[in-house]
Amino acid sequence: MLVLGIESSCDETGAALVQDGRYLRSNVVASQIEIHNRYGGVVPEVASRHQLSAIIPVVETALAQASCSWNDIDAIAATYGPGLAGSLLVGLTAGKTLALARHLPFLGVNHLEAHLYANWLRPVTSSPLPATEDGGGYEEGDPLFPLICLVVSGAHSEIVLVRDHGDYQLLGRTRDDAAGEALDKVARVLGLGYPGGPAIQRMAQQAEDTYVQQHSTVKKARNVYRLPRAWLRGTYDFSFSGVKTAMLHLAEGATETPQTVEAGKPSIQHSRYTRMGEQAAQDGAPDVALLASGFQEAIVDVLSVKTRMAAQEHHVKQVILAGGVAANVSLRARLQQELQPLGIRLSYPPIDFCTDNAAMIAGAAFFHLRLGERHTMDLDVQPGLSLPFRK
Repeated sequence: MLVLGIESSCDETGAALVQDGRYLRSNVVASQIEIHNRYGGVVPEVASRHQLSAIIPVVETALAQASCSWNDIDAIAATYGPGLAGSLLVGLTAGKTLALARHLPFLGVNHLEAHLYANWLRPVTSSPLPATEDGGGYEEGDPLFPLICLVVSGAHSEIVLVRDHGDYQLLGRTRDDAAGEALDKVARVLGLGYPGGPAIQRMAQQAEDTYVQQHSTVKKARNVYRLPRAWLRGTYDFSFSGVKTAMLHLAEGATETPQTVEAGKPSIQHSRYTRMGEQAAQDGAPDVALLASGFQEAIVDVLSVKTRMAAQEHHVKQVILAGGVAANVSLRARLQQELQPLGIRLSYPPIDFCTDNAAMIAGAAFFHLRLGERHTMDLDVQPGLSLPFRK
């Protein structure tokens, strides 16, 4: 089954052709990073306007790269949520229109679920392997159920138990900022630009390379600015607002001085974050690269340990990563370090398929289409859509 996937949930416009949910025939992405970089983040109205001008050329390019015609396509899929309403509307409308005009089955795809299915994608050069069932069952190299999926993106940080295709159980989620959102905000504070995750990773690597040369250790660089962790004991939930606030105080050298009266005399009491900020100010301007390293380490530490604990409790043999932050090299390495001694396999998509792309949309659609699932033309966008968790 050859599926044309369309992705337009945020600021990327993508189209891809994927065979049997795994094998890439083409994958085209029109990025708006340079456009939104000047604003320090995505401007929804600007994003949707650029989606309109990009959508048809992107689809045509995907067809050309795959060297196929409309007669070769078996179905069309497009993202219908979650995401920015205006951007979603562009891709969903294009997908439904093309399906209607070509008399092809149509399916709306959950963007979060598609990130999971990026782990099924194979390089263009891969040769199809024998399947246990007619084209849709397990193939060698597929992730093994049950598994734990760590979903980490700009808007989501979740630990999910996946028992089978479409069988999801939420184990933990962020109570405030998602990991990607925190990275973007801190990058803005540090003046590193947008998108924040890659910028912080580059600066952290710069600090760690320097410390390896001077001290033969990476760990020391990551702990020059030792930031707090919200462990939320007894849960698999996350909270990144506190570490983000700590970074703000460190970066600005904050010196709040709330006063209290003791024995008739004013005295100064400082919060822990304020004392950290004062120390940074006394030592001179904080080193941006070391701040980035310390912040990244705080995020990676909590994500990795909690994912490992969930994998142990549920006795899975595999953990997969999904979402834009899955491209973070430090997160991948730390998770590998946590899981390898336990004999638990770690998988993650190639970096190009961690960020938003249409190949994952087409891949996810295949596993629903093979069960006979379809959507009608009245399907609407759902900006707040979540994974279909089992009650």
